[in-house]
Amino acid sequence: MAAELEIIDRSEEWGVFLKKKYKTDLNKLAREYPYTKSLTIGYDVLEGYGKTGTILADELLERPGKTLEDIRDAIRTGHLISRKDREGNDISEDIITGINIRFIHLPRKTQIRDIRAEHINKFVSVDGIIRRVTEVRPRLVIGAFRCPAGHFTYKAQDYGTYTEPDVCGNAECTQKKLELVQNRSTFIDSQKLRIQETPEGLRGGEQPQNIDIDIVDDICGIVSPGDRVIVNGILRSVQRITAGQKSTVFDLFVECNSIEISIKEFEEVNISEEDEETIKDMATDPGVYGKIARSIAPTIYGNDEVKEAIALQMFGGIAKEMPDGSSLRGDIHVLLVGDPGIAKSQLLRYVIKLAPRGIYTSGKSASSAGLTAAAVKDDLGDGRWTLEAGALVLADKGIAAVDEMDKMQKDDRSSLHEAMEQQSISVAKAGINATLRTRCSLLGAANPKLGRFDEFSNISEQVNMPPSLLSRFDLIFIMKDKPDAVRDLNIANHILKSHMAGEKIMHHKKHPIPGADDEYFKRELAPVMPEIDAVLLRKYLAYAKRNCFPMLTDDAKEILVQYYQNLRSVAIDSDKPVPVTARQLEALVRLAEASARVRLADEIDVDDAKRVVKIVDTCLKQVAYDPASGTIDIDRVATGITKSSRDMTRILRETIKILAEGAGSAKIDNVIDTMVSQHKYGKDEVEKLLDKLKRSGDIISPRNDTVKLL
Repeated sequence: MAAELEIIDRSEEWGVFLKKKYKTDLNKLAREYPYTKSLTIGYDVLEGYGKTGTILADELLERPGKTLEDIRDAIRTGHLISRKDREGNDISEDIITGINIRFIHLPRKTQIRDIRAEHINKFVSVDGIIRRVTEVRPRLVIGAFRCPAGHFTYKAQDYGTYTEPDVCGNAECTQKKLELVQNRSTFIDSQKLRIQETPEGLRGGEQPQNIDIDIVDDICGIVSPGDRVIVNGILRSVQRITAGQKSTVFDLFVECNSIEISIKEFEEVNISEEDEETIKDMATDPGVYGKIARSIAPTIYGNDEVKEAIALQMFGGIAKEMPDGSSLRGDIHVLLVGDPGIAKSQLLRYVIKLAPRGIYTSGKSASSAGLTAAAVKDDLGDGRWTLEAGALVLADKGIAAVDEMDKMQKDDRSSLHEAMEQQSISVAKAGINATLRTRCSLLGAANPKLGRFDEFSNISEQVNMPPSLLSRFDLIFIMKDKPDAVRDLNIANHILKSHMAGEKIMHHKKHPIPGADDEYFKRELAPVMPEIDAVLLRKYLAYAKRNCFPMLTDDAKEILVQYYQNLRSVAIDSDKPVPVTARQLEALVRLAEASARVRLADEIDVDDAKRVVKIVDTCLKQVAYDPASGTIDIDRVATGITKSSRDMTRILRETIKILAEGAGSAKIDNVIDTMVSQHKYGKDEVEKLLDKLKRSGDIISPRNDTVKLL
């Protein structure tokens, strides 16, 4: 029994370890206190410090409270921190009391759902996504209480409960009425977080679980909702009180020791010197565009133009802040509209895996509050209304993929307008007026209304999306599923190769295949393996976004301006439609910047300009081609009404006006005859337009055979 109660003083061993590994950090801490208040010790450094290190590391996990005190004692007895103030007084003790000892890089993570009673008061490491954050508020640590006679009594406060001394601390004084004196008391910054399990580890049908985190002092205010974090700390329990009754059930929270932000955005992707060399070598390869495009969803055959556009979207243009405070977005928005079964959703899912901050959501299950921000009652702080970030806000500095955009509710889609162009979301709910940032690229997927595409019908009629939203996409791809003997054979072979390789892997797990080694599976999987590994591609993206800010050369600028002018010049004759707007020119610039970033180039050259002109031209021909006039008409997308249909509507209204002179209404047959004979329109076209104008309320039919303008 005595052996169990034996407490060994480890402070000497800690002193030797700190002198050897962290002397520089401690000297810096002594110099910079109170601006630097934390000594951060790597658990991996401790474990690698021989047998003693392993013992100390194990004790940290089992008895964290004692370990932290041992470290303070080691610093104190070893005089590892020494500093005098301006008057020459030694303030080392104040620093030792005020600093925080923090541990990072714990190898073993505990899932939130696996936390049990045995973990209470042990050192744990949990990872998850931050859902909610309270404001940073001061918390009372040591209260200074004064009695009417003027004596001061100091009392340390426990977490969450405020306690006053029963009687004055002075032995001769019997006063019981004490008041708190704030300017003599000690306060510390505190904040609460709620983190939720990461969705990757969930089994089907499971709801992600949460745990509250209590953080204090200099690590307050460094994280925001949506960040993926690893929280290291001591698991504590607090008794549940319901209606004044103490319960036998306790609630758990983590008393945070340190926070590691795992992948906040591209900034946090660690790139070693070897990685940098590999990335620079790849950038010099002339075929790098094809390699990157083929590394996106390699299990999907073909769609090379779409994959190239998505690659450019991931690299992104340059966001520009202007001196007058306005900003120009650099993010590229892409919409894929296609027949069913053409692997749109799979493309979206793959892109989200590659993007360090990717959020996937499906239109049918997304509401406007879920996409932007929801006002919720804050049960974490003081019960006020707070905002909870939605998908687009969580994807800030990343990519948001919205599948089934055509199935979204009309009101919910309108919330995307501001998020796409201004890259912010203005919220005015429950007395909160706030603007949240949504600096993300949007990758959308939609199906045509009638299941499949009708080549001769207007795109905005076929896609259940408002023209105002369609016009905000830089690129819109129409993915048609047309039978083609050669292509169909290639797709069939590719799909079957993927399945066969998958079958062999699964079979090998249960019944090992003789002679099957890593090389064998590498050969089998070759057709469906990305040319650039996903981890390396992510590092490539991060490196390009961090270090590459290309500028337009005069030659490239000339090509972009020339293409824009050529398209616009079609409309100089007043009868021609407007082919493109300035939005398409901005899209060209953003894509050209992304194209130069792929090569890690400092300048946007002629090849970049030609590449993006080709991509944009392909999209415009698919989306904005007006068969009636035989030209590109951007109004097909931007307003949903082409120039030719606007002209026809005007002529029809004038015809009704002339034929209805005096009588107030015109005979339908006369109107149709006049339109067919004088203006050479087809009878079906005229009848269809009359029907449309009746539905929109522009004309009425007083009797079955007459029409009247409103």
